[in-house]
Amino acid sequence: MKQTASKPHNTSAIIRKAITYTGLAVWALMVLFPFYWMLLTSVKSYSEYNSEYVPKFYASSPTVQNFLDAFSTVPLGRYLVNTLVFTLITTAVMLIVVTLSAYGFARLSFPGKDLVFTLFLALMMIPNELVVITNFVTITDLHMRNSFAGLILPSVTSVFYIYLLKESFAQVPDALYFAAKVDGTSDLKYLWKVMIPICRPTLITVGILKVIECWNSYIWPRLITDDQAYFLVSNGIQEIRENGFGRENIPAMMAAVVVISVPLLVLFLCFREKIMAGVSRGGTKG
Repeated sequence: MKQTASKPHNTSAIIRKAITYTGLAVWALMVLFPFYWMLLTSVKSYSEYNSEYVPKFYASSPTVQNFLDAFSTVPLGRYLVNTLVFTLITTAVMLIVVTLSAYGFARLSFPGKDLVFTLFLALMMIPNELVVITNFVTITDLHMRNSFAGLILPSVTSVFYIYLLKESFAQVPDALYFAAKVDGTSDLKYLWKVMIPICRPTLITVGILKVIECWNSYIWPRLITDDQAYFLVSNGIQEIRENGFGRENIPAMMAAVVVISVPLLVLFLCFREKIMAGVSRGGTKG
């Protein structure tokens, strides 16, 4: 009787797993297909791509000429270096700013702290378009257009990252802080020696998300720079399109997009577990 009763249960469990994994597989194919199509198009020759009345899911004669064309049409290498400098400096400064801010809201006591933090969160309700206009006027008045300072300064803080890190800091027991203060430890030393090591997953998550945000920046770089010496990869893609090259030669356009996308994909694949751990830690209380 026990064996007979367990068979339907095992069968239903297998069916549920099969349905779940089938759904996940279909969803994964839907998500990954655009990346596959981008990579496939980038290795098709110009003549092959234009001769396909019905798109093919394979390349008859794969070529790397499209990548050479992408780098020869615009100084894509220089734009990649500019983007790397912009991303690294912005991320480093932002981590310092949000870490100190989150620590202040999580551990320090000062009059009106809750009100200030509430007003801080209220800033997330302001449309980005209004912030961009204000930043543009400010940077222009400071004569910082066409400079790395003008690109970087508006991006060195984030209310969302401060909130995420503050929630992570708040999970560290107060007893550690009071014990450190009894031993004569300063707040900065406590932050460096205790809080940062414990909350490292969240810090890594914030840093990676900021890297992705900076690498994909489009509106602000387009608005604040018109000098090629400060163009980022987003400017390079738009420059290719404006020159007509992208409209006529889609495979070369896709090759440029592949070059820009690969670093972010590699970064995410290398740190995906830390990203998930940091987000789950920041979103859990107690």
